[in-house]
Amino acid sequence: MSATTFDDLGLSRELLRAVTEAGYTVPTPIQLRAIPLVLAGRDVMGGAQTGTGKTAGFALPILQRLQPHANASPSPARHPVRALILAPTRELAIQVEEATKEYGKYTNLRSTCVYGGVDIKQQLAIVRAGVEILVATPGRLLDHIEQKSVNLGQVEVFVLDEADRMLDMGFIPDIKRIMALLPKKRQNLLFSATFSHEIKKLADTLLNEPQLIEVAPRNTAAEGVVQSAYRCPQDTKRALLEHIVRTRNVWQVLCFVRTKHGASRLARQLEKDGLATSAIHGDKTQGARLEALAAFKEGRLQVLVATDVAARGLDIDDLPLVVNYELPHVPEDYIHRIGRTGRAGASGEAISFCSPEEEKYLADIEKLLKKKIPITAAEGFDPVDAAAHLPRERRETRGKPVAAARIPRTESRGYGDRTSRSSAGEPAHANERERDRDLAYAKNPDQPPPMSTAPKPGQTKSALMQGAHRGRPAGKSNPVPALLMKRRTREVENA
Repeated sequence: MSATTFDDLGLSRELLRAVTEAGYTVPTPIQLRAIPLVLAGRDVMGGAQTGTGKTAGFALPILQRLQPHANASPSPARHPVRALILAPTRELAIQVEEATKEYGKYTNLRSTCVYGGVDIKQQLAIVRAGVEILVATPGRLLDHIEQKSVNLGQVEVFVLDEADRMLDMGFIPDIKRIMALLPKKRQNLLFSATFSHEIKKLADTLLNEPQLIEVAPRNTAAEGVVQSAYRCPQDTKRALLEHIVRTRNVWQVLCFVRTKHGASRLARQLEKDGLATSAIHGDKTQGARLEALAAFKEGRLQVLVATDVAARGLDIDDLPLVVNYELPHVPEDYIHRIGRTGRAGASGEAISFCSPEEEKYLADIEKLLKKKIPITAAEGFDPVDAAAHLPRERRETRGKPVAAARIPRTESRGYGDRTSRSSAGEPAHANERERDRDLAYAKNPDQPPPMSTAPKPGQTKSALMQGAHRGRPAGKSNPVPALLMKRRTREVENA
């Protein structure tokens, strides 16, 4: 391709002015190849890593193709939906629409974004007023179709962005319902970071003699991302994360965990440790997610903890570090996670924490990448000393037989974000709280256990322990099996 600037791509004066003001100088490889094909009206199947500039690769030529329809009329009938862009997540949809609005600011084309998580009434007035370019998540678009606020009968260009993520999130049935409402004669653009068998089947039903564009090998990480891994037990991960953030003086760290509950818990713990932290995940309201993301981009947050709902579409300029606090179970998600750094040719770093239980996931990722991820050690960090970062009760009982016998597994119990205990060592259920009370009493038998009364005349420590179990008044019966209570009493009285 001989074109080396945006002027060589045949874009209009209005679009070139907006591109220049946005700071773009040289097109990326996906833009060089996609823009001429889209301008020519061809169907395109684009394979590109995240952060390669593919949004401009389809948004700019769409704006150019629709410019003849631009008008300043207030009539909704003069502004039918002519381009429909589907995105898998709210964050990605918002970012695509923001980019489209920026590129088209010197045209009279209207665009908006509709997504779930907010009251649909806030979107109805804008959509009913008429827009030429509509960016949407599948579920919310179907809501608007049911409300009869959107008519897709005049769509000329249909874009399916992050198609592999659509598949992962179960949106394919919704997409097929939407496709059935589109005109048969239209231009189709499909973009995906990976091309699985299912994606190819979807492309066969959607695209008409498509042009295939691949600007990077499939399932590979961005070349500008330096990858490394640390082997460490689950209960030292938080201390290691804090050590890395503080010793490197990194002011923007995107940290990925597997579950919503784990994200909220880790964010709370880091906040208590003095690091400005917030979490984004599926249970957060859209307003809270946007607020946290804005604070992170502006530097008011040092650490942003996220689940894989944020692994795609987040566009953060010059993000220096991504941390996989927990390795993903799906190897492809690793690529999308670390793709948040090293975007558009910039450099970045991705660090993964690997506990013994996660070795299989690390091996699967390396198999996908077809290369080994270097295992390194954190300079100045001793996993043994990491016990100092744990709550006091955990530090005092670390290694003692009674404590070891009472600590449950660190593995997740399954779906629903239920975990047996905190990954950073905080007591997470009644058994650990009981153990901590017992050990506190063993250290100072003259001090009554929490939520109990002082021993009555003639009352034994055993009776007191029975009464103190789960905060019951002293002397009340205890449902704990007798054998366990005898062992507990011996431990307390022999302490």
